Amino acid sequence: MQVYASAPARVSVGQISTSYGISNNHVAKVASALVHGGFLESGRGRAGGLTLGRDAKDINIGAVVRHLSGDVPVAECFAAGSCDCSAFAQCGLRGPLHDAQQAFFGVLDAYNLDQVVKNRILMDGLLNSESAF
Repeated sequence: MQVYASAPARVSVGQISTSYGISNNHVAKVASALVHGGFLESGRGRAGGLTLGRDAKDINIGAVVRHLSGDVPVAECFAAGSCDCSAFAQCGLRGPLHDAQQAFFGVLDAYNLDQVVKNRILMDGLLNSESAF
């Protein structure tokens, strides 16, 4: 499934790494995590590469961020288990920080991939430029 009308059907980790000046190793790790989460599909060989694992309208941005971050709590005391913070019992920040984290994901949950790539003409130019691939 293609997000962009004229974008390549599949792109390699190397192409993404080169296009955006990001470490090949880092792109490979993120791509692997996105494949594992079902957001991308990966193929090997001559016709291999990465492509969307589902329609862009079905890829929720909040779900992607949660998957990549492991839903890491904003503060240590939100995590399961013990907290070593000496101010835990008196802390007035736990509630506001919890609310802020919920609001953050609430906003991201309101968007899908299709919505955040609105400027497709600009993106097409980037993806199809000679410097990109």
